[in-house]
Formats: sequence, C-alpha cells, structure tokens
Amino acid sequence: MFKHNYRVLLAAVFMAVICCSAFANEAVYKTKFFEICDLACQELVKDTLHIYGKHHYKDSYSVRALAVAYDMTGDEKYLNVCKEWSDKMVELQHGMEPAGAYYMNYGRKPGEKTGEWFVADCASVAQGVLATAVRCQKSPERTVYIDSVKAYADLVIANYARSGGGITDGLWSKYDGPWWCSTGIFGGLAFSLYYETGDEKYLDAGYGAIDWLNAEDLTKTGPSTLEEQGPAMYMYVLEAYAAGLPFIQPGSDRYKEVMARYDEALEWMAKGQAGRGGEDTWDYNTQWGSKGGGLPFHMYIYAKHVHNMHEIYAQADKELTYVCQGPVNQPDKRIPDNVHTQLMNFTLMSLAERLSPGTMYRR
Repeated sequence: MFKHNYRVLLAAVFMAVICCSAFANEAVYKTKFFEICDLACQELVKDTLHIYGKHHYKDSYSVRALAVAYDMTGDEKYLNVCKEWSDKMVELQHGMEPAGAYYMNYGRKPGEKTGEWFVADCASVAQGVLATAVRCQKSPERTVYIDSVKAYADLVIANYARSGGGITDGLWSKYDGPWWCSTGIFGGLAFSLYYETGDEKYLDAGYGAIDWLNAEDLTKTGPSTLEEQGPAMYMYVLEAYAAGLPFIQPGSDRYKEVMARYDEALEWMAKGQAGRGGEDTWDYNTQWGSKGGGLPFHMYIYAKHVHNMHEIYAQADKELTYVCQGPVNQPDKRIPDNVHTQLMNFTLMSLAERLSPGTMYRR
C-alpha cells in the first residue's frame, strides 16, 4: 500500500513539475512570439518588390502566424498586415503566366512568358492568402482571397498533379517529375482549401499527395536530398501530414503510414536538434537550417495524436527554447542585413502552435 501511494505521489510531483515548467515556458514563448510578430508587421508592409532575398514564400509563414496572433488578441493590426500582404500577392497574380500563378519575387515576373516558376514556393504563398481569407468578416474581401487561392490550386491540379498523387514543381528546368517539396506544401494547402470550401477535388488532391509521400523513401528521394536539405525536407513534407491528419481515418492503412512517417521524422530530429542535445549539423541561420525553427510546430501537431503527448511536448519545448534563446536572435548568414530573418518566419509557426494549439489550421 505504501509503495503504491509512494508511486502515485511521485507521479503527481512529476506532473506538477512538468506543468510548472510548461507555464514558465509559455510566458517566455508569448513574449518572443509577439516580439517577432511586431518585427514581421514592420517588414511585411515594406516595398520589397524585386529585392534580392525577399522571397514571398518566406513571408507567408509569418503571415500565417500573424493570423494566429489576430485570433489570440483580436488586434486588427495583425489582420491588417495580413490583408496588405495578401492584396499585393493577388495584384501580382493577375499579371502572371500561367494564369493563377503567384509571383515569388524572383524567377518569372508578371507579364513574362519565360523563366522558372515553382509550385512549392507558390503553395506557401497561397497558404498565407488563405489564412488571411478565413479571418475576414466582410464577404467581398474573403471571396477575393479565396478565389485567388482556388485559381492557383486549380492551375496546379490541372497541370502539375501526376497520376500517383505527386506534384511537380511547375516550370523547373532541373526536374519535371513529382517532387517531395512541392507535393508536401501543396498537399497541405489542398487539405486546408477543402476544409474551407468543401470542394472534394481538393480533398482528393490532399490524399494523393499523402499517398505519394508515404510511398517515398525520404533518405533516398531527390532531387535535393535529405543529406543536402536536412530540416527543410521534413518541414515541408510534414505540411501535408499536419494539415491532413484530421481527414485521415485512424487505424486505416493510410493513417498507419502517416504515423510511421512521423516516427521516422522525430527520430531524425532527435539526432539533429541542438536544443535536445543533437549533433547541431545545420546552422539555424542558413537557407536550409532555418527551417529547423518550424520543426517543433510539427512535433506539437503530432503529439496530439499519440499517447506520450507530454513527452513529445517536452522535447519540442527543449528545442523551441533553445532556438528562442539563441539562434533566432542572431543574423541571417545569407542576408545579414535582414532584421526579420528567415529563421524568425519558421520559428513563428512553432510559437503559434505552442501558444494556441490548432488555431493555425482552425481545427
């Protein structure tokens, strides 16, 4: 009896320590989240058209986080920045060839008929516009943004979706087959667009993306391999899984394969996340390493679907705390003049999910 009570007491103490730590972390995260959100608000209203390194896909992750900041606070300043950015994306979209494409702020420009144009980057842009749309109370505003995203998604489904469910990266001279990056990001968009519109062609596209990704060996797939891209591969591939999980039947073969992919991803993360004692192979302030700021986002999403949720949360917190205390406060190695760095964009995703679980996808 004594031993039983002792174990219960130890368990209670352990949970109390975890809870206290979680609340302490949350205060730190909230401060950092709104600090970076304010930087993003300053950055996203600047005229950065055609400026080197100011890629619109990077901005989109901050836009999605600002949408969560609006949900958390009701402060219109966050939504207004989202609208201003999305208005620019829609205006630039009108001049693009092929019709429905977004301008990436590099590559093919509005009015041009030649040059490279990528599905993956534009799927990120589309998710930023969609995040803005669903928070607009006025129907005309919402309709403009939703129609913009649908035009892009319909373009991709009609021209760049392949029979096995994979998505090519559009007009990419290097490779014309289905690719993990474009499939992952577009798959995430497809699920979210289905959730907001009810149009099952987007659900089918999402399922196709999941099935294609499930069949891929990410340690061998290419171009741009796991060895080369590291955190970027799992950041982008898991976008389809994170957005799609609510639409996948638990216990189904597809679900089992999805969870196996998450297990694989978390095993890889454990070896490379510096905040968890990993090898720190990827500099967080480089092009590919910066995506590591978004990996705790995926850990928090996954944790809600497994029995050891608190353990996964604790590990994600370790990594997020490390990023917030160190790398996110350091300059971008590629573009040192950037005040709002690429790492900040992706770290905002993790902070948003940690502080307001489920709000990013509104489910």
